[in-house]
Amino acid sequence: MILLGVNIDHVATVREARQTYEPDPVWAAAEAELGGADLITCHLRQDRRHVCDRDLRLLSETTAVELNLETSMEEEIVDIALETAPSKATLVPERRREVTTEGGLDVAAEVQRVSDVVKKLQDKGTRVSLFIDPDPEQIEESARAGAEEVELHTGPYAEAEGRSKREQCLRTLGRAAGKARKMDLVVNAGHGLTYRNVQPVAERLLPRELHIGHSIVSRSIFSGMKQAVSGMKDLIDRAESRVR
Repeated sequence: MILLGVNIDHVATVREARQTYEPDPVWAAAEAELGGADLITCHLRQDRRHVCDRDLRLLSETTAVELNLETSMEEEIVDIALETAPSKATLVPERRREVTTEGGLDVAAEVQRVSDVVKKLQDKGTRVSLFIDPDPEQIEESARAGAEEVELHTGPYAEAEGRSKREQCLRTLGRAAGKARKMDLVVNAGHGLTYRNVQPVAERLLPRELHIGHSIVSRSIFSGMKQAVSGMKDLIDRAESRVR
């Protein structure tokens, strides 16, 4: 079964637009669970532009499904992750001026640093995934760093224009997924996935987890979080059933 991780960061983005107390991402997480979310994902950024320390603390105390914390490798954030000890941590690159995460973690460029952070988190009982581009070298270095999982960056696929370009991106993702599995890495995927483009990724990659945030939060404005998550789960399940 393909699991759905729902990223609730952008609920906090709306809250922070007015620097007030609503909408509460912790409430959104509860609604997402009711809609069928298998994991709740949040990203505690250094600048706290959306999710804040209070949110993470309450999510760690109240989330019934697995909590996946997206984290940079900066010491302050890693220390918080070690203290919180979420079920899972996904190491991601982080640049202060970016609107959202741009590109995968360059594991090959700093494999020893990645390895050190991976081990610290694993020693706390946290499963570790690395958010990477679907590149053979990054996959090899992710295995070398000791991660159990990789999350393949689907942004280029999501942004591709035209059927040919999208198919090319899917082939690249498919090859990367195959290589990762050969190296005993669990394959997940995410970034830029929507109700319109998720099914080809689910069918081609058959990942363990798909991580989706902005599109679900956007739809929830009109339909409610529970219904938005339920609709995405249904699309993924139907895609998987066509392959199985």
